[in-house]
Amino acid sequence: MELISINVGRPRSVEWKGRSVRTGIFKSPVSVIPAASGQPERVGVGRLNLAGDEQADLEVHGGPDKAVYVYPSEHYGPWSEELSGVELPWGAFGENLTTRGDELLESAVRIGDRLRAGTVELVVTQPRLPCYKLGIRLGTDEVIRRMVETGRCGFYCAVTREGELGAGDPVTVAERDVAAPSIDQLFRLRTGGALADGEDPEEILGRAALARSLPAEWREHFLARLEALEG
Repeated sequence: MELISINVGRPRSVEWKGRSVRTGIFKSPVSVIPAASGQPERVGVGRLNLAGDEQADLEVHGGPDKAVYVYPSEHYGPWSEELSGVELPWGAFGENLTTRGDELLESAVRIGDRLRAGTVELVVTQPRLPCYKLGIRLGTDEVIRRMVETGRCGFYCAVTREGELGAGDPVTVAERDVAAPSIDQLFRLRTGGALADGEDPEEILGRAALARSLPAEWREHFLARLEALEG
């Protein structure tokens, strides 16, 4: 597993459906492999942001629980086929870290996973829920519906150890709780998607409500649903 692109961006104002919208979803690679200069740049990572990165709407994006957004590069191929004619450079989905490796796919990653890259340690906190700004970035609202349908959502992380990283750095799973729900399971539960055959929604809701790394709003949401099922 490795980082193949580090992407950052400052908020900008764009026209959308007749009004001005401020968004930080436009990210550009600042460290990528292969690097034109030979050695990829190193990028600092703080508690709330990567160096050079910023979120526009802190009520919805950013904050300690969503400091770093991770997206698997494996999704770019399917997206390229579905979004014909749309350019998809690394960072196109607003992610900070574009990764390579099956263990970083949504079906494998679990809430509370501790990931290390460079001198940085991250803890996985929640799936990414798509909003209309993704449609602004890619020029079509269809991408929102398809992200919900396919589960190609990526995930957010909190920063538990500040440091620096760069494209080409290996990513290791320092800790994984196999009893915790996966990103894929939580995304489908939250968006109304179907779980895999044999998966018990009530059992997964129970595990989600106990996941300490999951933000309180998510845990409360799943706990309320669990209580409704049991009541």
